[in-house]
Amino acid sequence: METFFLRGLLLCWQCLVIPVWGLDFYTAAVYEHPSVLQLNSTILSTRSEALEIMRENLNIYQEQVNAASKQGVKIIVFPENGIHGFHFSRPALFPYLEPIPDPNVVQWNPCLHPTVYNDTEVLHQLSCMARSGSMYLIANMGERQTCEQSDPKCPPDGRYHFNTNVVFDAEGTLTAKYQKWNLFFEVAYDTPKTVQHVIFNTPFAGRFGIFTCFDILFYEPAVSLIENYGVKQIIFPTAWMNLLPLLSAIEFHQAFATAFGINLFAANQHHPEYNMTGSGIYTPLDFPYYYNSESSEGKLLVAKVPIITSTQNHSLQQSKVTNYLEASLLQKEGGKQEQTGPLESSDPGYVFHNVMMFDNYTFISLTGLKGNLQVCSNTLCCHVAYERSSYTDSNLYALGAYDGLHTVDGTYYIQVCALVKCAGSSYDTCGQSVTTASDIIDFRLWGNFSTTHIYPEILADGMKIYRADTRGWTNNNYYMTKKGMSAGLVTAAFYGRWYEKD
Repeated sequence: METFFLRGLLLCWQCLVIPVWGLDFYTAAVYEHPSVLQLNSTILSTRSEALEIMRENLNIYQEQVNAASKQGVKIIVFPENGIHGFHFSRPALFPYLEPIPDPNVVQWNPCLHPTVYNDTEVLHQLSCMARSGSMYLIANMGERQTCEQSDPKCPPDGRYHFNTNVVFDAEGTLTAKYQKWNLFFEVAYDTPKTVQHVIFNTPFAGRFGIFTCFDILFYEPAVSLIENYGVKQIIFPTAWMNLLPLLSAIEFHQAFATAFGINLFAANQHHPEYNMTGSGIYTPLDFPYYYNSESSEGKLLVAKVPIITSTQNHSLQQSKVTNYLEASLLQKEGGKQEQTGPLESSDPGYVFHNVMMFDNYTFISLTGLKGNLQVCSNTLCCHVAYERSSYTDSNLYALGAYDGLHTVDGTYYIQVCALVKCAGSSYDTCGQSVTTASDIIDFRLWGNFSTTHIYPEILADGMKIYRADTRGWTNNNYYMTKKGMSAGLVTAAFYGRWYEKD
């Protein structure tokens, strides 16, 4: 009887999910690159010296394209700043930049026609890589554009510098470019005059959108591409510095992809000395990822990816599925769903304030093997019902809430509910960076969010990431549940972005 019941649920799940995405797949790759860096990036280099550094990185790219081609890869993504490195002053960056024509105006294959534009050696080599590998290739590079002093935004040196992604098709033709909109203290670069919503088409999987690194934390262009243009496959070159407990690369990027039910191809730099590591191919079906802070070597990540043909919101569809599964299982077991309104704790815990990731959170400590807790910040109230595998005073956990404007390393409004393992046994360690945990915790986490843009994160011992068993809206609260994890819980959080209040 039980087997029949579960089989029926599986069939129902398939009936709901199949209309959302197709059953066709393609092979994709991202490369986490330990870029060769200029030893002193403030020193002015000649163009030939800059090309020498860039060719070292491009030769590594070529090796990855060769390896990917043998595995049938149709599209490959390389990280932000992977070709020329970072930490440049504006004058020192200039020799690394190239003019990049607008693919909407000019059709150009640099591999076949290398002399059409001067100083385009990098574009030529990337184009030939894509052509030799018979795959779409996306790389990030520096772009320069001359401007007239009559242009009120023209920099004093008479040129714009852009942080630019370039897209080559399988023949080596330059098909798209995107200039980064949200710069992360990149003083050597300029912001383009208008935000760009760049979409390119492929013969094997349809439409892809593209943006870069810090863009993912803002509505434009990241969320806009998904919600206003119906793009469900996103290319994401990044040079992401991990910031625990809420914004490590694999943790947040997987949460972003899960929230929207998209394919997200995140290619990161690999420089553990700068806290840069963590790449992934995050899809509605699976999320292969790579995180390694010990090795100095790069990683080519290859995966089968489902073709998403619908513009429907996967997250809404999946919430319906998980709600149905949860309700059916509880009914079968004669149980009741946990209350999702304010709770009185069986053991009230200790309420305190602490800074986590530069914001002043209100925390409440978890005590005992199980309990129900709530904590509030402004209009946001966060709740958790939990059961722990063991309990000792030395393994301190706390539930934190923050509803306010984040103002360090960027300004943006967040609403966060976070169940975190503290770094030590004292309350002042709650909110610090932690990567290890031994306590297995089953939980239901929820909050009365004012925004619908909520990114669900579950991070476990050894930088393992999980997806929630169930999640969705109920009684004006957004919730998720997780049971039976095989690794100790480090963080379970909702990272909410209230874009309208930025």
